[in-house]
Amino acid sequence: MAEISRLRGEINRHNYLYYVLDSPEVPDAEYDRLMRRLEELEAAFPDLVTPDSPTQRVGAKPLAAFGTIKHTIPMISLANALTRDEALEFDARVKRQLGLGPEDKIEYVGEPKMDGLAVELIYEDGVFVRGSTRGDGEVGEDVTQNLKTVRSIPLRLTKNAPRLLEARGEVFLPLDAFRKINREREERGEPLFANPRNAAAGSIRQLDPKVTAARPLDIFCYGLGVVEGVVPSTHLESLELLKKSGLRVNPFVKLLHGIEAAVEYHDELEARRDSLNYELDGAVLKVNSLDLQRRLGVITRSPRWAIAYKFVPKQEWTRVIRIEVGVGRTGALTPVAILEPVFVGGVTIERATLHNLDEVERKDVRPGDTVIVQRAGDVIPEVLEVIMAKRPPNTEPFRMPPACPVCGAAVDRVKAIHYCTGGLQCPAQLKESIRHFASKRAMDIEGLGDKHIEQFVEAGLLKDVADIFVNLTAENLKNLAKWKDKSIANLLGSIEKSKQPALERLIYALGIKGVGEHMARLLAKRFGSIEKLMEMDEQGLLNVHEIGPETARSIVDFFREPRNLDVLEKLKSAGVVFGIEEGAAGKGALSGKVFLFTGALSSFTRDEAKDLVESLGGEAASSVSKKVDFVVAGEEAGSKYDKAKKLGLTIINEEQFRKMVGR
Repeated sequence: MAEISRLRGEINRHNYLYYVLDSPEVPDAEYDRLMRRLEELEAAFPDLVTPDSPTQRVGAKPLAAFGTIKHTIPMISLANALTRDEALEFDARVKRQLGLGPEDKIEYVGEPKMDGLAVELIYEDGVFVRGSTRGDGEVGEDVTQNLKTVRSIPLRLTKNAPRLLEARGEVFLPLDAFRKINREREERGEPLFANPRNAAAGSIRQLDPKVTAARPLDIFCYGLGVVEGVVPSTHLESLELLKKSGLRVNPFVKLLHGIEAAVEYHDELEARRDSLNYELDGAVLKVNSLDLQRRLGVITRSPRWAIAYKFVPKQEWTRVIRIEVGVGRTGALTPVAILEPVFVGGVTIERATLHNLDEVERKDVRPGDTVIVQRAGDVIPEVLEVIMAKRPPNTEPFRMPPACPVCGAAVDRVKAIHYCTGGLQCPAQLKESIRHFASKRAMDIEGLGDKHIEQFVEAGLLKDVADIFVNLTAENLKNLAKWKDKSIANLLGSIEKSKQPALERLIYALGIKGVGEHMARLLAKRFGSIEKLMEMDEQGLLNVHEIGPETARSIVDFFREPRNLDVLEKLKSAGVVFGIEEGAAGKGALSGKVFLFTGALSSFTRDEAKDLVESLGGEAASSVSKKVDFVVAGEEAGSKYDKAKKLGLTIINEEQFRKMVGR
């Protein structure tokens, strides 16, 4: 009992340091060791397991339906200000209602307005007991078990926390996690999430907590409901109480003296939004004094003392010229709206995904329609809605073609997705398979772009991915248009360089349905070689954490398919080496070094930079600590940069990083 208590306390402390203070003291391996020891003890003494133990984040059985929870204090929504003038008018209105003059300054607190799902967390005697969605503001859905799976939500607060504490916060999905989930859903032929908010909301509202646990959700708390024993006098003190109790608060919260400072805060936040790893759609301005908040009161369902000062929306309207159907690597047919070009969020959009037939029918998108398109962060552009008042006469609803638009094979429907049945006989699927195989995150064959793949497939040189190593020879390339000695040498050099991939990259490159980058990494670490993976049956795969029945079945089916075995044999015969460790593949140039990235990089995405470090034997950290050897600071570097300077860490720019990794 003593050791279990000690371990729980230590693990909770490390969670607080990691998630709330962003200042971890131990490496992940040490944290994992503590957790494993606690799991072992609780397995040996199950009577000692308590609901607030760190091991109990996942374990509840799937629900048949969600219950409801009535909020003690309603979770009201905020009125919006869309322009600077509207923000100034809000300030003037506050002053009038308080009997103040135009020259008086109101003290506000500025907070980033997260684009996620509002929830309430209830703690009794420091233990998380209930959690709910905002719902209609009066009553929300009971999602306690799902919220327990969110790592940054503590199951037990710090020792000095109030006896009863109701915290309000916003659950969100970080952008890098959102992109990764969508890549993996695409791999499985599943419909993509439209945006991070939908993904977060859908994740919290899963009846099976294990589905929620598989998605790396996060939270920032922004306010209090009922609290016993502590009476803050300002909103800023409320936020400090949340933080001291062990709950996560956004680091960009700021005390603002007057509306001009509040407007400036909004503008600075808007300029910073694209460098952050989560979606923001505005700044929330709240009167800091809780006494003034009470005097101002509430109108219907929104407070007089706060406003959401929204950013300029990343939406525009344009016209749908036509709807085309693309065919992906898995054979999935995806309708795409071809648009009159429109400038949205810093880029020109000419195409927007419609995801699947169900989505097209739900929105009733037709050729000729005027539509609103949006681009959140660097998410794939999508059609948000049709402006029905502008619909031309005699338009026809979209229909999915009965045959593949590329090869003419029959189309099957599985759930929401239509699939071409032509397999690799379909040029589109073949081209997409080769493109995926050669992509940077797979075999990384530089110079083998879309146009070249199309040229090689049409010339009959590529009939499967192994033909890259067999048929792309100097002799064959010389016979094709636009291929000169230098470009041939560059491509062949890149192909030769790719023959010693890390095992996880090779597994990912094979394009097994349901196996994205994360799953490929998991399989590589668990089995160590393609040969061992090929020997596994479904039950053996199901014993691996995170592998479900569909993925297990698709892996087994892949390695039972004779054509796939032929391709693997061709790859081996062509000199592709299976099972090289990531560190060995990168020659360990960064072995033992820990890197942290902050700000926007111009030469890499954040994921690419992290993968590059790991491929060279190094480690990519997620937070600032003294264990970080190099902090790579890009444009608009944030709070991590400031912390790194205080700790005296070595800070380098992107150009210095590129020299270190030889890029």
